[in-house]
Amino acid sequence: MQFRQQALAKLQSPEELDLPVRYARPQGWLVLAVTVVVMAAACVWAVTGSVASTVSAPAILTHGQGSYILQSPVAGQVTEVVAEQGQRLPADAPVLHVRTADGVTVVRTVAAGRITGLAATIGQIIQTGANVASVEKIARTSDPLYATVYVPAENAASIPADAAVDLTVQSVPTQEYGVLHGRVKTVDRSAQSAQQISAFLGDSQLGEQFTKDGRPVAVLVKLDKSSGTKSGYEWSSADGPPFALTSMTSATGSIRLADQHPVDWLLP
Repeated sequence: MQFRQQALAKLQSPEELDLPVRYARPQGWLVLAVTVVVMAAACVWAVTGSVASTVSAPAILTHGQGSYILQSPVAGQVTEVVAEQGQRLPADAPVLHVRTADGVTVVRTVAAGRITGLAATIGQIIQTGANVASVEKIARTSDPLYATVYVPAENAASIPADAAVDLTVQSVPTQEYGVLHGRVKTVDRSAQSAQQISAFLGDSQLGEQFTKDGRPVAVLVKLDKSSGTKSGYEWSSADGPPFALTSMTSATGSIRLADQHPVDWLLP
């Protein structure tokens, strides 16, 4: 009976025109306003904003001119090793003596530099063209260090000129001293083979190491200098490590690529 009475009352006033209509609560208006603001900001960012991305790749510190592998011009027995590991020598300086059937031949440096590796020992029998030493080309003791980053070839086109680079140096504790700062100086647009890298660095193992995932592109990075650090270069920490950096030190370079607009990669 009660249901019947409610149904009759509904028929008598089906539209309930005498009751006030509430369109939205204040909390609903607030949610709607926030949603509109967020969507508007997202649209503006998608058109005018940019997304920064980086590429990380193995690197090595050198003096920029590279190294060369010194080879013996004759076959014979090594009778004396004149040069020492780490020694700086001028061009045409003696490195070792080789005794042949025609007498003793002196193997000399081709260009001025620092001996980074000696492969010959006294008493060793070597053949013509054998690798006897690796020499890093250094014209002056004040020559600055550079970093060569071996980037995958597919990322080379995205590296802008003067791009910022952060270098994690293998011999420097990152948590304590941070990373080394630098800027891209040049980008070699042609991919390099293991032989090319070995010839530049004077180390065949590094050539194999840097090409194990394919032929990379060499990116030369100029290190930011600082007179307030022991190393003479700028670090993310205030002072950097309390020692000087040496060439042929391994590192990992993180290069900032050209900024991309979000709308470029959001649209199919």
